[in-house]
Amino acid sequence: MGRRHVASRLHGFGSTIFAEMSALAAATGAINLGQGFPDTDGPAAIAEAAVEAIRAGDNQYPPGIGIGPLREAIAAHQRRFYGLTFDPDTEVLVTAGATEALAAAFLALCEPGDEVVTFEPWYDAYTADAALAGAARKTVPLRAPTYDFDPAALRAAITVRTRFVLLNTPHNPTGKVFARDELALIAELCVEHDLLAVTDEVYEHLVFDGVHLPLAGFPGMAERTLTISSAGKTFSFTGWKVGWVVGPADLVTAVRTAKQWLTFVNGAPFQPAVALGLGLDDAVYEALAVDLREKRDHLCEGLERVGFEIRRPAATYFVTVDVRSIGEEDGVRFCRSLPERCGVAAVPSTVFYDDQLAGRSLVRFAFCKRHEVLDEAITRLKVLTA
Repeated sequence: MGRRHVASRLHGFGSTIFAEMSALAAATGAINLGQGFPDTDGPAAIAEAAVEAIRAGDNQYPPGIGIGPLREAIAAHQRRFYGLTFDPDTEVLVTAGATEALAAAFLALCEPGDEVVTFEPWYDAYTADAALAGAARKTVPLRAPTYDFDPAALRAAITVRTRFVLLNTPHNPTGKVFARDELALIAELCVEHDLLAVTDEVYEHLVFDGVHLPLAGFPGMAERTLTISSAGKTFSFTGWKVGWVVGPADLVTAVRTAKQWLTFVNGAPFQPAVALGLGLDDAVYEALAVDLREKRDHLCEGLERVGFEIRRPAATYFVTVDVRSIGEEDGVRFCRSLPERCGVAAVPSTVFYDDQLAGRSLVRFAFCKRHEVLDEAITRLKVLTA
């Protein structure tokens, strides 16, 4: 009975609706702005490095912690961008994307009955990870439209059962970049209550407004924070699934212990390619962010012309709209009808909320697509308010 209960929780509304929207897009020929993956590849130098690795025979199991050059590149990346120092041999772990890193962190750190504090809306994998570990989520609302949070609500969410605070910044689905004072409060509470922190920072280089600040850099946090990120979002190679965890050696070892029973290892020829990518010039990182900022602005302006009230994101791949601005009420019903009505697919934001009323009228569109694809999507959406 317990296994069936966990399975039912894993097969939740989020996974079902994502699959449904993609199926509707495929069946109707709709432009799929639901799922967050680019329709162009990242820097050619990184792709060529993967091809060279395959031809050179880097096709067997890599070391369980990841190849040395990639672990060294990850450590160098953290030092270069944030001034954070990690030992590549004991404090860096390569994973099958951030998805595996998050699941392994939950399994490594949580016992059944533990609680994890996070912010709502939340990335949908967090619910599945908590179910796998037998942990409970305590959520703190991000208050629309600015997506700030009530410090008192965060304090109240922490109990004697809290194991760690899970922070996603830059934040999916809202595009929020947590501010310095918000991060300082989170750090203060972690230290005060002797809590661990797990941070999901996969959009760290895709910031358009504001500055990304790792929680690990705040006082008292280096020794209690696991930082998770991935090459997929930064370099537009989402299918490679090469991510990492950095943090104190004892916590990284715990995650590695869980990770070895998930994928064991992955992505042998992609690992040297990601190592090369992490060492590319600042100009490459800046160009990737500039390109995505232009796409954000392009889609946001188009959605406004259609008549949507938008919530312009400070980072990530996604923009949220409120469908009440065009006379709709229910985001799920709207998204289910959208492919047939105008040939575009999106995702209802209720999949990211426990409080269904809070997200009921919100819909998420992805802008990590070619300009001509966004143009066509905007043209099609105009029939909604014509």
